Amino acid sequence: MTSTPTDPTAAAGPRTQAGPRTQAGPRTQAGPRTPPTPTSPHVVALGGGHGLASTLRAARRYAGEITAVVSVADDGGSSGRLRQVAGIPAPGDLRRCLVAMAEDDSLWSRAFEYRFPSGDLEGHALGNLLIAGLANVTGDFGQALHVAASVLGSVGKVLPATSVPVVLKADVAGKEVVGQVNVAESDGAISSVSIVPPDAPVPDEVLEAIAEADQVVIGPGSLFTSVLAVCAVPGIRAALAEQTKARVIYVCNLRPQQPETANYTAADHLRAVLDHGVPVDVMVANAPERIAPGHTHGIPTVFAPISNDDATAHDPGLLALALRTLT
Repeated sequence: MTSTPTDPTAAAGPRTQAGPRTQAGPRTQAGPRTPPTPTSPHVVALGGGHGLASTLRAARRYAGEITAVVSVADDGGSSGRLRQVAGIPAPGDLRRCLVAMAEDDSLWSRAFEYRFPSGDLEGHALGNLLIAGLANVTGDFGQALHVAASVLGSVGKVLPATSVPVVLKADVAGKEVVGQVNVAESDGAISSVSIVPPDAPVPDEVLEAIAEADQVVIGPGSLFTSVLAVCAVPGIRAALAEQTKARVIYVCNLRPQQPETANYTAADHLRAVLDHGVPVDVMVANAPERIAPGHTHGIPTVFAPISNDDATAHDPGLLALALRTLT
């Protein structure tokens, strides 16, 4: 790892080093990155789970517009049951993101996160049920999310990565493993993930948001089952490589996740993202204190304190400080 100037914005630089993988194609259509409006950038965040919710809470502190692009490959728990019953994309991570962009601890936010403790509805989050019901009433899953956002008073857009339900598939120690839960619980080394069907349509709103973004933030979150479950969608990967002038930032996890990324370093996380053809301009990694930026696999890397006190989760306030300098 080589030392670079201490200004992280200078370390990140324009998107000229960011396309090391050929699968996503060269960035010929978007051209070099142009500086966004520094006071109110449009931030597009990709991923799923608690990690993406942390990024959204961070983005609310500096962004003028926020769009979340969320994995819908979850097939476990309440989301998995509703996929089977209602035939909709998994609503759980979408619900969590809607709440992250709503007023903290409001009545509706708490209601959306409420889980029934027993009976036929045991384990279901009320927000998941509302999204499923709205999808069936309106006949449009995207419209259901817009209505749910209105009810919550969410400040940005929350969009599914694909318009249809998808299944996550992985190569685990040379064997094919199907289903997000199965992939997450596999003991072998995961070499790649993909979605089924591979041609699952990406909502037009997602592609437009990526094209118009000032900053794209990937992660944090479960590497293969949340982050790459979105970024490995062919239409999204191509949009990141070819359609956006935004700086693409990968926020690394704080630690390995057992067993999905057992023994992974920050460099291993980034290598997996790059190996899936996802362009990255700069990685942000946690450190006890801000230190001189460096390079990881040729990608500028900003080291800064971005975790809570016990390093169990990303701190939205600290993460916002790091991301704001990279708009």
